[in-house]
Amino acid sequence: QVQVVESGGGLVQAGDSLSVSCVVSGRTRSTYAMGWFRQPPRQPPGKEREFVASISYSGTRTSYGDSVKGRFTISRDNAKNTVYLQMTTLKPEDTAVYYCAARSSISPISYYSNSYAYDFWGRGTQVTVAS
Repeated sequence: QVQVVESGGGLVQAGDSLSVSCVVSGRTRSTYAMGWFRQPPRQPPGKEREFVASISYSGTRTSYGDSVKGRFTISRDNAKNTVYLQMTTLKPEDTAVYYCAARSSISPISYYSNSYAYDFWGRGTQVTVAS
Protein backbone atom coordinates (compact mmCIF):
# COMPACT_ATOMS: atom_id res chain seq x y z
CA GLN A 1 0.00 0.00 0.00
CA VAL A 2 1.06 3.59 -0.55
CA GLN A 3 1.28 6.11 2.27
CA VAL A 4 1.29 9.86 1.78
CA VAL A 5 2.31 12.02 4.72
CA GLU A 6 2.38 15.81 4.78
CA SER A 7 4.36 17.99 7.15
CA GLY A 8 5.40 21.58 7.65
CA GLY A 9 2.14 23.40 8.25
CA GLY A 10 1.77 26.04 10.91
CA LEU A 11 0.67 29.53 11.88
CA VAL A 12 2.19 32.47 10.01
CA GLN A 13 1.45 36.14 9.43
CA ALA A 14 0.10 37.59 6.22
CA GLY A 15 2.96 38.22 3.81
CA ASP A 16 5.12 35.46 5.26
CA SER A 17 6.43 32.39 3.47
CA LEU A 18 6.02 28.76 4.43
CA SER A 19 7.00 25.45 2.90
CA VAL A 20 5.12 22.20 3.29
CA SER A 21 6.34 18.81 2.16
CA CYS A 22 4.96 15.40 1.41
CA VAL A 23 6.65 12.01 1.54
CA VAL A 24 5.38 9.02 -0.40
CA SER A 25 6.25 5.55 0.88
CA GLY A 26 5.25 2.04 0.01
CA ARG A 27 5.19 1.14 -3.67
CA THR A 28 7.73 3.77 -4.57
CA ARG A 29 8.99 1.91 -7.63
CA SER A 30 5.86 3.17 -9.32
CA THR A 31 5.97 6.59 -10.91
CA TYR A 32 3.57 9.09 -9.40
CA ALA A 33 2.23 12.40 -10.52
CA MET A 34 1.65 14.52 -7.44
CA GLY A 35 -0.72 17.25 -6.45
CA TRP A 36 -1.57 19.62 -3.64
CA PHE A 37 -5.14 20.50 -2.78
CA ARG A 38 -6.64 22.48 0.04
CA GLN A 39 -9.83 22.65 2.03
CA PRO A 40 -10.65 25.96 3.73
CA PRO A 41 -12.47 26.07 7.05
CA ARG A 42 -16.27 25.93 6.94
CA GLN A 43 -16.25 24.59 3.41
CA PRO A 44 -19.73 23.34 2.47
CA PRO A 45 -20.09 19.54 2.62
CA GLY A 46 -19.60 17.84 -0.71
CA LYS A 47 -17.62 20.63 -2.26
CA GLU A 48 -14.50 19.46 -4.05
CA ARG A 49 -11.16 20.36 -2.56
CA GLU A 50 -9.53 23.32 -4.22
CA PHE A 51 -6.70 22.57 -6.62
CA VAL A 52 -3.44 24.23 -5.60
CA ALA A 53 -0.66 22.73 -7.71
CA SER A 54 0.44 19.59 -9.51
CA ILE A 55 3.67 18.20 -10.89
CA SER A 56 4.58 15.40 -13.24
CA TYR A 57 6.84 12.56 -12.19
CA SER A 58 9.64 14.04 -14.28
CA GLY A 59 9.21 17.38 -12.55
CA THR A 60 9.21 19.12 -15.90
CA ARG A 61 5.49 19.85 -16.03
CA THR A 62 3.63 21.84 -13.40
CA SER A 63 0.24 23.46 -13.05
CA TYR A 64 -1.19 25.92 -10.53
CA GLY A 65 -4.57 27.09 -9.37
CA ASP A 66 -5.41 30.65 -10.33
CA SER A 67 -5.46 31.86 -6.73
CA VAL A 68 -1.85 30.80 -6.09
CA LYS A 69 -0.13 31.45 -9.42
CA GLY A 70 2.99 33.51 -9.00
CA ARG A 71 3.07 32.91 -5.22
CA PHE A 72 3.37 29.13 -4.80
CA THR A 73 5.95 26.78 -6.29
CA ILE A 74 5.72 23.00 -6.44
CA SER A 75 8.83 20.86 -6.78
CA ARG A 76 9.93 17.30 -6.12
CA ASP A 77 12.94 15.20 -5.27
CA ASN A 78 12.33 11.67 -6.55
CA ALA A 79 15.41 10.32 -4.81
CA LYS A 80 13.73 11.25 -1.52
CA ASN A 81 10.17 10.45 -2.68
CA THR A 82 9.29 13.96 -1.54
CA VAL A 83 7.22 16.76 -2.98
CA TYR A 84 7.44 20.34 -1.78
CA LEU A 85 5.12 23.30 -1.89
CA GLN A 86 6.82 26.62 -1.32
CA MET A 87 4.29 29.32 -0.44
CA THR A 88 5.15 33.00 -0.47
CA THR A 89 3.21 36.22 0.14
CA LEU A 90 0.66 34.25 2.10
CA LYS A 91 -2.82 35.70 2.58
CA PRO A 92 -5.49 34.97 5.19
CA GLU A 93 -7.56 33.33 2.45
CA ASP A 94 -4.79 30.74 2.04
CA THR A 95 -5.81 29.37 5.43
CA ALA A 96 -6.79 25.74 4.89
CA VAL A 97 -5.87 22.14 5.44
CA TYR A 98 -3.42 21.27 2.69
CA TYR A 99 -3.59 17.77 1.27
CA CYS A 100 -0.99 15.97 -0.81
CA ALA A 101 -2.11 13.39 -3.34
CA ALA A 102 -0.43 10.82 -5.57
CA ARG A 103 -1.54 9.23 -8.80
CA SER A 104 0.21 6.31 -10.44
CA SER A 105 1.18 7.50 -13.91
CA ILE A 106 2.76 5.62 -16.80
CA SER A 107 3.74 8.85 -18.49
CA PRO A 108 6.50 10.80 -16.72
CA ILE A 109 5.12 14.10 -18.00
CA SER A 110 1.47 13.77 -17.06
CA TYR A 111 0.01 15.95 -14.34
CA TYR A 112 -3.53 16.37 -13.05
CA SER A 113 -5.58 19.20 -11.57
CA ASN A 114 -8.74 17.23 -10.78
CA SER A 115 -8.90 15.72 -7.31
CA TYR A 116 -10.78 12.69 -8.65
CA ALA A 117 -7.72 11.73 -10.70
CA TYR A 118 -5.68 10.88 -7.61
CA ASP A 119 -5.40 7.46 -6.01
CA PHE A 120 -3.71 8.15 -2.69
CA TRP A 121 -4.14 10.97 -0.19
CA GLY A 122 -2.48 12.17 2.94
CA ARG A 123 -4.34 13.29 6.04
CA GLY A 124 -3.46 16.94 5.54
CA THR A 125 -1.50 19.63 7.30
CA GLN A 126 -3.02 22.83 8.67
CA VAL A 127 -1.81 26.17 7.36
CA THR A 128 -3.16 29.23 9.13
CA VAL A 129 -2.41 32.75 7.94
CA ALA A 130 -3.20 35.50 10.43
CA SER A 131 -4.04 38.98 9.21
